[in-house]
Amino acid sequence: MADIIDGKAFAAKLRREIAAEVARLPYQPGLAVVLVGDDAASKVYVASKEKQTIEAGMRSFAHRLPAGATQGELLALVRALNENPEVHGILVQLPLPKHLDADEVIAAISPGKDVDGLTVANAGRLVAGLPGLVPCTPLGCLLLLRDVLPDMTGLHAVVIGRSNLVGKPIAQLLLQQNCTVTMAHSKTRDLPGLCRMADILVAAVGRPEMVKGDWVKPGAVVIDVGINRVPAGMEGKTKLAGDVAYEEAAKIAGKITPVPGGVGPMTIACLLRNTLTAAKRLQGAS
Repeated sequence: MADIIDGKAFAAKLRREIAAEVARLPYQPGLAVVLVGDDAASKVYVASKEKQTIEAGMRSFAHRLPAGATQGELLALVRALNENPEVHGILVQLPLPKHLDADEVIAAISPGKDVDGLTVANAGRLVAGLPGLVPCTPLGCLLLLRDVLPDMTGLHAVVIGRSNLVGKPIAQLLLQQNCTVTMAHSKTRDLPGLCRMADILVAAVGRPEMVKGDWVKPGAVVIDVGINRVPAGMEGKTKLAGDVAYEEAAKIAGKITPVPGGVGPMTIACLLRNTLTAAKRLQGAS
């Protein structure tokens, strides 16, 4: 049976370390979170981000815009936050209402304050191996991997999913760890066979329990990024499921992240880490 990679405990430890470092700074890092509209899931997620920001000793700047806010209004807010010296990190909660252009909004964020790591500038710096701000979920995956695999040199990593948010960044991060990386996606031939070759298997496709137990190489480390709501058996009830069939995979893998309690808690912890990094760089520290 696989060892469980406890992302909840790791994230709590990371938040404590961040809070301790923030307490030593002569200034207070500030994170601005922009929420447009009334999406219930986004509101819960933003509230959690703001709560953990304050608990880490940082300033939280909450900005709420109505669902009917215009592109111009949102861009004006982002530009004002770019110019605000008390704000070191800017996060625009996605998805935005359909009438808004998310790409244009992300492009308007100053790369130095782009704590989601989604601007073209930060994506390019990641590919080039230069310091930048890395998307939070891939960064969380890497920290969990480095905790259980301090040296990944020469290991074969298979990443299922090629999104800009997770798949592409985690592939670049694994390359920097000297892994041999294969990116797989919906058009990949013999995906199960390819996965069976992986020492490290990262599933980030958004399809509940797509990765079956017999896709996993014995002893492999499995990182399940998926968070999907599936029927729980009772009328109208749902539960969270990952992209990996956990019960099957856990019998074969060496180490595995659960859902919930695996990668999920790391995302906000790494958002705080990025905010601290951005603050230090903007203040001229290394």
